Amino acid sequence: MIVHLPTIKQLQYLVALRRFGHFGKAADACFVTQSTLSAGLRELETLLGVTLVERTRRVVRFTALGDRIAKKAIAVLRETEELAEMARAQGRPLHGELRMGVIPTIAPFLLPTMLPRLRNQWPQLKLYLREETSAAACEALHRGQLDCVLLALPFACGEVDSTPLFDDPLYVAYPNGEAPGTPSIAAAEIDEDRLLLLEDGHCLKDHALSACNRPELRANAAMMGTSLHTLVQMVDNGLGLTFVPGMAIEAGILAGTEVDARPLRSDYPYRRIALIWRRSSPRESEFQLLATTLRRIAGDLISDLAAIEPAAALEPA
Repeated sequence: MIVHLPTIKQLQYLVALRRFGHFGKAADACFVTQSTLSAGLRELETLLGVTLVERTRRVVRFTALGDRIAKKAIAVLRETEELAEMARAQGRPLHGELRMGVIPTIAPFLLPTMLPRLRNQWPQLKLYLREETSAAACEALHRGQLDCVLLALPFACGEVDSTPLFDDPLYVAYPNGEAPGTPSIAAAEIDEDRLLLLEDGHCLKDHALSACNRPELRANAAMMGTSLHTLVQMVDNGLGLTFVPGMAIEAGILAGTEVDARPLRSDYPYRRIALIWRRSSPRESEFQLLATTLRRIAGDLISDLAAIEPAAALEPA
């Protein structure tokens, strides 16, 4: 008896439609026409003998079974990609494509100086970058859309392995003339009524509040910003104070402002930058090699960062 199995392409169409909830956007993501994607999904439904998607003019709604099959398809596609990665990993390391996610409070400050050095050391590496918040990057990692993520720990990211790169010190940024006359700022000195924080979704906010060990800061924060650059401009205009990571200061985020930044003084006044990847990935040796390179580059470029040896790794997130 001949059993006809779904094709990888059909499963890719199904996963894309579940992700975007729109035939046009799913087709664009798969680099096919909408009619091709629609036809492929109908072939899949015919093959399985079930309806996976209810189609109307305005809504794409998955059936209960369709949703379960789509979730299973995500796992199948991830295993397929890891099969190819396993074969590629047996060849030369850090050659070919690598898809890395980077969170917004790291990407603009570290990548401009890091990438040229990385490209010089590994010229055959095709590094594709995707800037996303921590939660979105972790989701993309587990979907197989990313191979690894440059993240700040601790952050709950599911079944992942990690290796630390360096500790990024936290600073408290004040409007001109408002900083206390001390070389560093104790967590108890921070005025919660004037504190400006990043909006939800940015782990820097959680790391800064955790470093201060003052739960009331979250509830009393004056305003939420969409980016570190926005917060710095708000501070420069006298609207309050905020937290800024050391790498951002080294990269010049305070240039052209009168903002006065002082180191935070607490038991753990930093966030830990790490490289993470799926625990099932066959490319662990490559990621460890990449981490070693990133650790060395960061230490050379940013003097205030404290490089970490792999033995000091945190428990997996």
